[in-house]
Amino acid sequence: MGLNEKKAAGACEAHPLLPFVQAIPTESALDVGALGFIAKFLVQTTLPHSEKSGTQYVRTDGNFTLRISDVGGTGLPYGSYPRLILIWMTTEAVRTGNRELELGTSLSRFMAQLGLQATGGHWGTIPRFRDQMQRLVGAAISTRWSSDASGQNHSGGENLLVADRFHLWWTPQKLPNESLAKSSVTLSVNFFEQLIAAPVPLDLRAIRALKKSPLALDLYAWATRRVSYLSRPTLIAWASLRRSFGTGYADYTARPLLLSSESDRGVPKDRHGLPRIEDRKP
Repeated sequence: MGLNEKKAAGACEAHPLLPFVQAIPTESALDVGALGFIAKFLVQTTLPHSEKSGTQYVRTDGNFTLRISDVGGTGLPYGSYPRLILIWMTTEAVRTGNRELELGTSLSRFMAQLGLQATGGHWGTIPRFRDQMQRLVGAAISTRWSSDASGQNHSGGENLLVADRFHLWWTPQKLPNESLAKSSVTLSVNFFEQLIAAPVPLDLRAIRALKKSPLALDLYAWATRRVSYLSRPTLIAWASLRRSFGTGYADYTARPLLLSSESDRGVPKDRHGLPRIEDRKP
């Protein structure tokens, strides 16, 4: 087979995620059992995209500031895995109404739904998942906000310990298993209440397609929340996005982002059923 023939064959080969993406505009996440959630305050500001040194991470979006502290001594959570774990935590908290989350069948089913297979080895999913789970349950989250009204300044905030207690049992090639000693995470009362307070709905088929990129996951959750209350297309400066999603990306402050709310059903979507975002030149 010649080079051109190989290219043509590659071009015709369907991407394995294509069926999931194509189904999003025609089948609702609720109807196909793919409805997930993420806490609203975790959408406003985000976790680190890459590994960070030190014991604190701070991100500010307007008058809202999120601070994550490593109180368990395991390091700060970062990357895609803690985002996926937080989606699972929020989804389970909403579904069960319970602070104690079992990491057996429900977590295995969730990871399988996202196409994550259990693999060992240094770069396998199990060691990385275990590491990020331990970082996450050993973290504390502090939120601060302020506003001005009628000549007065009001400031507030909350200090949230992610978990009051946890029991994690692992084997090299498996996720926590119900048949062994039960693995569980008991969320703190404040963190649990924040998770279930007006959570942002997500389509787990979109999460499956975007799961390898923490930035893509952040943008999807952020856009889904923003378009839910837009009444008209809105321009958003890149500088604002960089404050929310991190400063490790190129500065495109001269090119605002157009977040469109135009849709037949009032829910802005692109041709793949995801929130419609356009990079607009001035």
